[in-house]
Amino acid sequence: MLKGIDPLLDADVLQALRAVSARIGADPLLVQGAGGNTSIKQGDVLWIKASGTWLKNAARDGIMVPVALPPLLAAVASGSAEADTPQLFTIAEKNPGGLRPSIETTVHALMPQRAVIHVHCVETIAVAVRSDAERLAGERLHGLNWAYVPYSKPGLVLARTIAARLKPDTDVLVLGNHGVVVAADTVAEAESLLRQVSGLLASPPRPAPAADLDALRHLAKGSDYRLPAFAEAHAAATDPVSCRIAGAGSLYPDNVVFLGEGVAVAGPQENAAQVVSREKAEGRNPALILFPGKGALIRADASAGAEAMARCLADVTARIDADAHLRYLTAGEIAELLDWDAEKYRQALNRQGGAARQ
Repeated sequence: MLKGIDPLLDADVLQALRAVSARIGADPLLVQGAGGNTSIKQGDVLWIKASGTWLKNAARDGIMVPVALPPLLAAVASGSAEADTPQLFTIAEKNPGGLRPSIETTVHALMPQRAVIHVHCVETIAVAVRSDAERLAGERLHGLNWAYVPYSKPGLVLARTIAARLKPDTDVLVLGNHGVVVAADTVAEAESLLRQVSGLLASPPRPAPAADLDALRHLAKGSDYRLPAFAEAHAAATDPVSCRIAGAGSLYPDNVVFLGEGVAVAGPQENAAQVVSREKAEGRNPALILFPGKGALIRADASAGAEAMARCLADVTARIDADAHLRYLTAGEIAELLDWDAEKYRQALNRQGGAARQ
């Protein structure tokens, strides 16, 4: 038995949750790095993925944390700030590793269904960042019991925004500038619903020219930047539409958390060292530099989470229409994410062991 798992949790249900978590966690179009979370309810206990852990490792590691549901739901209903600190509601004797529950525990708690899956699905994000996201999602998800939730800071604010839009039969949430939540009575049904929603929201990615790796290596000389781990990340720079979209701002929370305030776009004659000098003069230290038509360079100290998000950026932008009107995160929303203790904790875990958990 995995360390930290309640022996009273039905073995078949646990096995199903672990298997589905690992399966979706290994799909970069659904989950990137430590993003996404799954949960199962058993009576008054919610078992949910621990913050900063990787879903792809669910079959190997004990990454589920027990949370007491009634007091957490009461905190959400009353608007108590304690709901933004879900670790206050963990059941200590069933959590010997002292793991923190996901920062989105309140979202899972609010859904009445037993099994809940929340992922940063690339197909969903490509819709959810549009100014007309609710209309477009409505066209594609017609017939499903779904709701659109405008962007809110993850945690209590998001949970209360969701609560205002939930109906008894709602089992799909499209979160503006964020991702998707699906819920069902069984883990298998939740996974099936996720696949259905992802398919309905899907758009074919634009083909992108190949990266010029020799040029990039030359541009990296004299800097602390290197080629990214995922070749797919280059498409955010080699495709001109994707490059324009990516360079205009941050579109979703994990892009901010793991890549910073925004990616840098190099000028026609700039190398990496010159871009960094320019960016630092403005108080920025970019994790990712896009060289239009050539490809991308990532900072040498980039974590596994940052690498995953560099690929995600290319995957998302490739699915956004060239003429789409987009809603970028505001400066205030970005500051909230960067200054939030819950996200600082997740960033710290990512720096300490993200690569090892892949």
